Amino acid sequence: MDPLLSWGRYPRVPQIAHACRWRGQALDSLQDIVHFHGSTLPFGNGRSYGDSCLASSNQVLDLRLLDRIIHVDWQHGRVVAEAGTTLGEILSISIPNGWFLSVTPGTQFATIGGAIANDVHGKNHHLRGTFGNHLLRFGLQRHDQPMLCCSRTENADYFAATIGGLGLTGVVTWAEIQLMPIQASGIDSTATRFGNLAEFFTLSAEHDHKHEYSVAWVDCLATARQAGRGVFIVGDHTKYGPLEVDRRTKLRVPATPPFSLVNNWSLRAFNVAYWHKHSDRPRNQIGSYDSFFYPLDRFVNWNRVYGRKGFQQYQCVIPSGVAEVAIQELLARIAASGQGSFLAVLKRCGNSASPGLLSFPLPGVSLALDFPQKHALHPLFERLDDIVREAGGRLYPAKDAHMSGSDFRRAYPAWERIEALRDPILMSRFWKRVTT
Repeated sequence: MDPLLSWGRYPRVPQIAHACRWRGQALDSLQDIVHFHGSTLPFGNGRSYGDSCLASSNQVLDLRLLDRIIHVDWQHGRVVAEAGTTLGEILSISIPNGWFLSVTPGTQFATIGGAIANDVHGKNHHLRGTFGNHLLRFGLQRHDQPMLCCSRTENADYFAATIGGLGLTGVVTWAEIQLMPIQASGIDSTATRFGNLAEFFTLSAEHDHKHEYSVAWVDCLATARQAGRGVFIVGDHTKYGPLEVDRRTKLRVPATPPFSLVNNWSLRAFNVAYWHKHSDRPRNQIGSYDSFFYPLDRFVNWNRVYGRKGFQQYQCVIPSGVAEVAIQELLARIAASGQGSFLAVLKRCGNSASPGLLSFPLPGVSLALDFPQKHALHPLFERLDDIVREAGGRLYPAKDAHMSGSDFRRAYPAWERIEALRDPILMSRFWKRVTT
């Protein structure tokens, strides 16, 4: 079996799992781990990319077995589930009943607890905000007190600190979430090729507010007049058709190669082919929600293609007023480096404020790219960090493995409130890195 690692496999610090099989067992499990190892951290399905899901003690409380549905209310679209339940497991029961996740990230393999801890967002942030905006209440187990029920009105300080709180305020054991109604499970999408970054901003301003979902792929290696070219995609749930759960067969990368299969040659070939595959005229199609939201989930362990050294994702958000200029500079730096990502993603973030204290999105534009791990990343990331810092932007802790403590504390001034409410027995490698 693969060791318990973060999704990016960098830093490569295997975690020892201590399974929690029942909600009522969480307190005893916490105390047992701490008695022998000093500290721990809750661990879901390992979809965080960097070191925010890695315990400083390398001993984690594995919550994946807490995957039971506790209660459903199909009249109002509310589900109460244990924290280890994945988003896909929620969809498997909600879609046939005419409900969908109000907010979903790019993988359905994230757990409810992980979605809360990282306050995930998706292609409809411009309309519906983050996962935390649709969180009604949850149970929080700290090591030294009975289970707390947290909501906007009950234990409200822990409610705000836990959303986006990176699993540090306690162990979320269950949660109640609000779903959104749908009439069919298909997605009606339109894709348009654009020739440079300015055209993306024009398309986004014209179409985002008209559609539930909006996202763009960008060619991170294009230069000169084509710098920032890509494919702009909008989508909506179809109004007619079946309410079917996608049951496509999942594929597996059979082994981890000794080196990354993502390199300058494969990347350039893919980017050119993908861009030319799309027309510069809007092209409409109706497809499954699975392929629209979760294209990489088709390959259960796609992270293996980056080889034994793993990869880092660089995800930042830039405020609206300077987004075009700053992202143009970011893409120029990345193209000049000859490094980049198959799936470089641009998304506009809206004005909806999350109840979470450390929520990542702000009104502006987010850029996310994956980079094979290598020594050359360090100087590149330093240059990108300079641009993000000067623009007043910030990086996403759930995807980070390099952010400096000064950049984190500047970008997330509420970190001190999290520290004040942190359960003292919970400590991640990320938190230790950026706050001490």
